[in-house]
Amino acid sequence: MTQTMTDQLPAGAADSAAVPPLPPPAKGGHRRTHAGIVPVLAFAGIVVAVMQTLLVPVIKDLPTLLGTAPSNATWVMTATLLAGAVATPIMGRLGDLYGKRRMLLTSLAVMVVGSLICGFTDQLLVMIVGRALQGFAMGAIPLGIGLMRDELPRERLGSAMALMSSSIGVGGGLALPAAALVAQHADWHTLFFAAAGLGVLSMLLTVLVVPETSVRAPGRFDVAGALGLSVGLVAFLLPITKASEWGWGSPRTLGLFGAAALILVLWGVMELRIADPLVDLRTTARREVLLTNLASITVGVAFYAISLVLPQLLQLPTSTGYGLGQSMVVAGLCVAPLGLTMMFVAPLYARIAARRGPKVSLLLGMLVIGVGYGGGIGLMQAPWQTVVIAVVVGAGIGLAYSSLPALIIGAVDPSETGAANGLNTLMRSIGTSVSSAVIGMVLARMSEPLGPVTVPTMAGFRVSFLIATAAVALGVLVAAFLPSQRKAAGARTTPLAQSADEAGTAGPGAAVAADVPSDAAGRSAPVAGAADEPAAGFRGRVVDTAGGPVPGATVTLIDRHGQQAGVTTAAPDGSYALAAPAAGTYVLTGAAQAHAPQAVSVAHAGEGTVAGADLVLTPTGSRLAGTVLGGPEGTALTGAHVVITDAHGDVVTHTTTGADGRWTVAQLPDGPYTLVFSAPGHQPTAHAVQLGGGVDGAGGDTRHQEVRLRPGATVRGTVRGPDGHPLADATVTLLEDGTVAGHAVTGPDGAYAFTDLAGSHYTLSAAGYPPHAAPISLAGGADARLDLELAQPGGAGQRER
Repeated sequence: MTQTMTDQLPAGAADSAAVPPLPPPAKGGHRRTHAGIVPVLAFAGIVVAVMQTLLVPVIKDLPTLLGTAPSNATWVMTATLLAGAVATPIMGRLGDLYGKRRMLLTSLAVMVVGSLICGFTDQLLVMIVGRALQGFAMGAIPLGIGLMRDELPRERLGSAMALMSSSIGVGGGLALPAAALVAQHADWHTLFFAAAGLGVLSMLLTVLVVPETSVRAPGRFDVAGALGLSVGLVAFLLPITKASEWGWGSPRTLGLFGAAALILVLWGVMELRIADPLVDLRTTARREVLLTNLASITVGVAFYAISLVLPQLLQLPTSTGYGLGQSMVVAGLCVAPLGLTMMFVAPLYARIAARRGPKVSLLLGMLVIGVGYGGGIGLMQAPWQTVVIAVVVGAGIGLAYSSLPALIIGAVDPSETGAANGLNTLMRSIGTSVSSAVIGMVLARMSEPLGPVTVPTMAGFRVSFLIATAAVALGVLVAAFLPSQRKAAGARTTPLAQSADEAGTAGPGAAVAADVPSDAAGRSAPVAGAADEPAAGFRGRVVDTAGGPVPGATVTLIDRHGQQAGVTTAAPDGSYALAAPAAGTYVLTGAAQAHAPQAVSVAHAGEGTVAGADLVLTPTGSRLAGTVLGGPEGTALTGAHVVITDAHGDVVTHTTTGADGRWTVAQLPDGPYTLVFSAPGHQPTAHAVQLGGGVDGAGGDTRHQEVRLRPGATVRGTVRGPDGHPLADATVTLLEDGTVAGHAVTGPDGAYAFTDLAGSHYTLSAAGYPPHAAPISLAGGADARLDLELAQPGGAGQRER
């Protein structure tokens, strides 16, 4: 039954199966600390949101500030939107290939450069370039989520992703009043310098706190795919953002939409034919991924609608009959609860997702959004009512946004996390762009003159809320078709299990066992025992070659198409359970730190049957063994301590010698180590060893270390007076080459002792009466007894035996 991974994996499965859902501990047992990762990554998301929002208070003044026409000034906002849409999937893919932290720092650095360019210019074209560079920071959101998946333990992943996903709303809600305050009392360029400062601070915190992930996707970066997607997205989003100005039926708008459709179709055909695509369209077409992305668009529409309606309503003069006549700063403060509520519901999301799965929290969030917008249609007569609307809608958006990355992560391979979440973030951006265009058009059409300008009517505001309500209703309909979950013996799973009729097209993560407990991110949790075994599928144990359990081993089920059909981790006793989506032949793989992986072919008879399949993993790494000798004759030492530390100085393991002086340590990863040997009555010693060069990664090599510890010499005796009686409180000093090697004061019996001496020539002196000194010669660790006699002044003596 034992075969190598490549012997049994279907075509294309070897690479994905070799990558566990979560990264293993750091080499050599040196574990990373996770303190600070979540707040630092969430702060990066907030910085991105601040960058997006900082110009909102001065939008209406941009033509005057830049000395240009209103139609040209809108490019300052459009450039950021387009650059962010293009950068999000590209930076996500680059993060998967070359390191997510590295690309996160790159995104923030480009944003800082763009902010500084904007801060030092009043020229329209230069400002547009700077704003486009600022848009590259949008890649920080999917990169941060990917880092969380790679670095955090499962129990923290759900709430952490919720906070990161909600950071856009949090930053936007907090930045709006702050930006308004700055715009009212300082030069508007200060907004860009503040954004640059926040970006530098975020980079510094990331360097100090966030480790680089070891998870990498195979392959190369798809340059042609990146160019094709960039051109297609610009051709699609540009007419959406400018259609109200150009006209929805104008040749320019229709021509760009047609060009976008053609470019994106050709791009999709190319992506399906290359080995390392920028976006894996097969994964994207998977049911749970596709429906989650479609739901993301509707949530994006609902999120942006409130940001377009409430600030305008609050700032309109009361002379309109419905305007609330508030200042820019007060309007920002009334909308700020939108972002704050999103942040506060992150822990609530984690609890809901843990019990019911992210699909339920997504549906609940969208229903709350619908209630907020529906109730808001009749609650726009006072500032406090807008605060209520912001709180309710913010709570719903927080739940919905927090659920989206969990659904995506539960359906894709760890090496695809950045790209998949980048695409999902792009879908949200498309939703906000559509919301901006459609609601902007509605408010422009449903307006009335107020002096020299036209302002939206209350009917226009209400229609905008109705559009948001309709969008979220469509989102509920889409999300309802996400794979549903089923109850299992006291536990619930995420909505990733598929019915048997979908097994043929299911992809990685699509068929997580319906009756196996799973975490908030959609991965199966460890199975404790028979009470949790699936109604149909496989169960067994993961053991090593000695028959001992391998707790925490990753067990993956791969279908006949080479796609992941389920994944779980072994319980402390090595047991696991996985559901099978349909009858057929599968490949079951097991992988664990310091063990060679195993893959076996298994068959499932169909619904209602559970097949047993044990996995035997061969320990890898090197083996250390040896003997510790000591004493004058070099005999075996029993109970001697052997401590092994790694290159960081951390203790990897320790053991003691047996009755024959022998010791053994197995399964040490390759690398440098320090062996420290010690035993009572002997001088400790340390040896350096470099492990490596095992055969085929199975069993490793064996290094033998024979060590002889040098006995520690002892000098003891009694200090006596002229009458032969012991002297108390006499000072006895041991000198080696003029250096004090020991110091003692005699007790009532006059006794003194110096132990564990490594040298061979000493001088012993005693004082308290007239001082007296005597040389000592120690050979081979022998013990010496030297009695000293301190005489009255004028006399001295010694007695050695």
